[in-house]
Amino acid sequence: MKKPVTKLDGLLFDKDGTLFDFHATWSAWAKGLIVTLAEGRPGVAEALAAALEFDLEAERFRPGSPAIASPNREVVACVAGALGTADVDAVEAVLDYHARHAPLSPAVPLAPLLEGLRAQGLILGVMTNDSESTAHAHLEAAGVAALFDFVAGYESGYGAKPEPGPLLAFAQAHGLRPGRVAMVGDSTHDLLAGWAAGMQTLAVLTGAAGAGELAPFADHVLAHIGEIPAWLAA
Repeated sequence: MKKPVTKLDGLLFDKDGTLFDFHATWSAWAKGLIVTLAEGRPGVAEALAAALEFDLEAERFRPGSPAIASPNREVVACVAGALGTADVDAVEAVLDYHARHAPLSPAVPLAPLLEGLRAQGLILGVMTNDSESTAHAHLEAAGVAALFDFVAGYESGYGAKPEPGPLLAFAQAHGLRPGRVAMVGDSTHDLLAGWAAGMQTLAVLTGAAGAGELAPFADHVLAHIGEIPAWLAA
């Protein structure tokens, strides 16, 4: 049963697929990463693509890819397995480096949107299953880091989505009632975490999942985060 709409005091955003278009950013990144790590070895490229559930021909992640919503450490473990190495920490360092230099493609012009939301008195945060350091790097690169009051990753000490811990940490950090916060995301992990935290849930379609997959878990489905001001006004 969907929650009745209430006045919001805060918005908590997922990062990849929400602030940044998932395929425009991460499918392009994955293609380059696979080429770099494979070092001209076709079998390794195919193993990496299989582990990441990445379609080399279409150059897109498949819907079930762990890269879409899983914590970063799980993605690293998949890559390490495909490379045949047990040194997961070393692989994580390589992936973090490449992730920080990903070709970011914002879903919409971020600065004017976020400035407008802050002007309405809303507290803004980011919770990603990526690392917190990479999240800060991406927000800085997009020129919007100063517009967020809270940034957390899977390793920030609050847990990872779909668990509600990091969402509740955002609310607690700013004295917000969970029911007056909306979790905004592109995956069922985001939405399930929002429901578990007692928050409103807004789904956006700039990730890998379609409306049919997200709608059962969302209070509202928007094409992209640029529609949030109109939704709030309505």
